[in-house]
Amino acid sequence: MPAHLRDLAEAVGARKVAMVTQVHGRGVVVVRAGTPIPESRPEADVIVSDAPDTAIAIRVADCVPLLMADRVRGVVAAVHAGWRGTAARAAGAAIEALGRAFGTRPVDLVVAIGPSIAACCYEVGTDLVDAFAAAGHERYLIDRWFLAPPPARGSQDRSGLTLDVARANIDQMILAGVPDDQIFASGLCTAMHLDVLTSYRKEKDKATRIAGVIRAATEASAQPPFAARGW
Repeated sequence: MPAHLRDLAEAVGARKVAMVTQVHGRGVVVVRAGTPIPESRPEADVIVSDAPDTAIAIRVADCVPLLMADRVRGVVAAVHAGWRGTAARAAGAAIEALGRAFGTRPVDLVVAIGPSIAACCYEVGTDLVDAFAAAGHERYLIDRWFLAPPPARGSQDRSGLTLDVARANIDQMILAGVPDDQIFASGLCTAMHLDVLTSYRKEKDKATRIAGVIRAATEASAQPPFAARGW
């Protein structure tokens, strides 16, 4: 195992790391205790796990990293949610998968949301609005997630449309049954903190990646450990 993956596993007390080839969708990979990790990374954007010796990790550079933990059963999920994954309800796919695979109830989930690009720096086109509408999201939610800031005083220019992609994921998880007071967002914009974070929109091909990592709890653990690290 490469040194950076070994360090990532050790950060949460695991022996190995399971990752996926992220494709901006809602596909799910289930990692079960006692089952070997595939040598090749399957295409998916959600990983759910009950294996305490295996960390699960996703990588982002503006997209929303979601780390979910079932505080009753100790099972966990890691979700990569860019705008496409958010439109496809990747967070909901994780909640559903945890329920199917391990019996998780949404009310028992605690969620950490890492740094991602915020509405202040995420100007988008109306094609994204159309994509969310085509995916079946309610109009009142679309109006909540897509913002048009007022123009500067005296300006005749039309303000650009922005997307609050973290807010969209929070709302989707609340609608799925996760209590809002059990969702904790860092509130850090990747594009605004390039001294410590990274942003593909700002840095393009020079951008690195932030890894969000979590592992399932052992019987003696009170909570599943999670961490974030830059690569």
